[in-house]
Amino acid sequence: MAQRGTRIGPLPGGRRGASGAGAGRGSMRAASRARGAARSPSSPSHPSSPPEGLVSAGSSRTQQAAPAAGGARRMRWTKPMNENALRAYYRAKGEETVGIAYRSRMHCFFAELEPSTPVTEQNLADRVRYIMRSKIFDDAELGRLRREAIPSSNESAMAGDAAPHSTDQHPHVEAALDLPVVVDSNDDEIVSHELEKMRSILEEAISETRSTPIENRPRLPRIPLSKRNRAVVRALNPMLVTYLEASRDLCETDSILFGAAVAVCRIIGAKLPMAGRATTQSSAIPAWRKRIEDRIAKARALIGRLTSFRSGNNRPRIMRTVRMAFAGTNISLSQPDITQKLTERIDDLKQKIAAWGKRIRRFTDRSRRFNQNRLFQSDQKRLYKSWSGQRYVERAKDRIRQTLSHSGVACGQSP
Repeated sequence: MAQRGTRIGPLPGGRRGASGAGAGRGSMRAASRARGAARSPSSPSHPSSPPEGLVSAGSSRTQQAAPAAGGARRMRWTKPMNENALRAYYRAKGEETVGIAYRSRMHCFFAELEPSTPVTEQNLADRVRYIMRSKIFDDAELGRLRREAIPSSNESAMAGDAAPHSTDQHPHVEAALDLPVVVDSNDDEIVSHELEKMRSILEEAISETRSTPIENRPRLPRIPLSKRNRAVVRALNPMLVTYLEASRDLCETDSILFGAAVAVCRIIGAKLPMAGRATTQSSAIPAWRKRIEDRIAKARALIGRLTSFRSGNNRPRIMRTVRMAFAGTNISLSQPDITQKLTERIDDLKQKIAAWGKRIRRFTDRSRRFNQNRLFQSDQKRLYKSWSGQRYVERAKDRIRQTLSHSGVACGQSP
């Protein structure tokens, strides 16, 4: 019996499946591999062949593989095309580190370099990512392509290294200190006035930092990486030379750098916490324990309201709390067995409180054992002293109080 094979054709539009699709038997990726194996062996394979998901309509500058009947044509990327893709990527990316806004610019730059190569924006981004991951070019070639794509950044960096002390070459901080978006390069009076204002802010911040103890310094916020903030930092860097040259020790250098960071935050308008509240020691109680303690407090308050209602208190506040406690159930406050329902609800809350308290006690016992072991390794005499005298009595009282609260009896009452 002759077996008829059914060919799996490509998807409409030339796409052969998403990059994360499965490659099982009968999948689009398996069919693509089968068509690749059926090609003529005379066509040489290029070491930088594209990934499976990159499919284009074809190009006059690219070598086309002979497709099967009715299949989409696969575009082969040559080395010059890969280089142009990286040039477009570096030119569009610039100094950005996050986001995908560069993709449209990269597509336009690649269209200028390769006008006869039709490729979509997504396919170009996938191709660049494939080139980076597969290490087609070494670090030296990548650096060369980056310098060719962004020659101005290299020249400006060399110029900045040649004259670090000149104040005439400061970049115009157009976004800081309420400057207009575009500043005339010939208007030196406005620029010098703003630079002097920044210098005074820097001097004030450094003097405040020197007179402030380290434990009272404010916590610096995380500043977003933007052109405006970079311009402010580049403008302040040459001003720090005078202070750093006069620094005598590491502590003074630390004060200068911290003051410069505070000055940057003030210039760009970032919020700084109060100096007295910034470095307050955070509580050693973990957040989950605070949440459990809040639940226990609310449950105890609800038990008190339910008990008061069961005793005959029908005040509006009590009634409102009881209705909220039985909300979402079929229990009505006017039904005859409401007393039994109240008792069941109170017992359920007591069981929850006991479970929550047991969790806190497990954590407390574990922390106490850990601290005792650490104290025993460092100072045994101090550990033995802590076990005797008033502290031992207080701990015994605490254990008795916890036992009574676990059984539902308040302090001062008979069980």
